[in-house]
Amino acid sequence: MDFESKANIPTSTDNIQFAQPTTSRKPLQLLRDTEALLRRPTVATLSPILPPKLSNKFQATSSLADDSFKELVEIDLDTISDFELRPMRIHVGLSFIGFGALMILVLLLYLNTLHPELSTGEQIRQYWYQYVWFVSLGVAGMFMLGREAMRPNS
Repeated sequence: MDFESKANIPTSTDNIQFAQPTTSRKPLQLLRDTEALLRRPTVATLSPILPPKLSNKFQATSSLADDSFKELVEIDLDTISDFELRPMRIHVGLSFIGFGALMILVLLLYLNTLHPELSTGEQIRQYWYQYVWFVSLGVAGMFMLGREAMRPNS
């Protein structure tokens, strides 16, 4: 007995032609357009219900965002070299370290002022999650700085 079908039925997926994009847009253009599609209806919806002074500032901020994105779109990301990004990577690493250290100090201040009855071990046991996050943020910043230190200067 032959259970295999001998009929060749053409499937509809054999000759599908997908439309090709007519223009390739840059990532910053996509970001600008997407942000504008979200922001403009929101501004139009919220402006009538806000107080007049706040509504004017809200609309001014929206137009400032339009201008800022127009300037950003003019930037060609392919022309930015790795060496030009080095100061920004260093700043981000230092920001991670500084923010992690600052938040650990704020957590310690919070614990010492509002929970002075807790010993150091009890504080860590009760707030270990926050400690881990803030220390990890600082360590991530240290890794970023170490990576930049080992990167060649060319």
